[in-house]
Amino acid sequence: MQLMSSILKELYGLFVDDGSLALQLVVLIAVLAALAKSGSVAPLPAAFLLILGCIAILGFSLHRMTRR
Repeated sequence: MQLMSSILKELYGLFVDDGSLALQLVVLIAVLAALAKSGSVAPLPAAFLLILGCIAILGFSLHRMTRR
């Protein structure tokens, strides 16, 4: 049972290493999807904002990690 628990923890760690990074990306995707669906932002600019937002979030996460 302990082996199964450690395997599941490792798998979880592979996909969600930094919880705040994952949460920020989910929020970004949800906000941009809502804006695109409501018609406030056209789909192509929303996709561009998604790419820029992901790069910015990743950059901030890397900066935070290197300061530790």
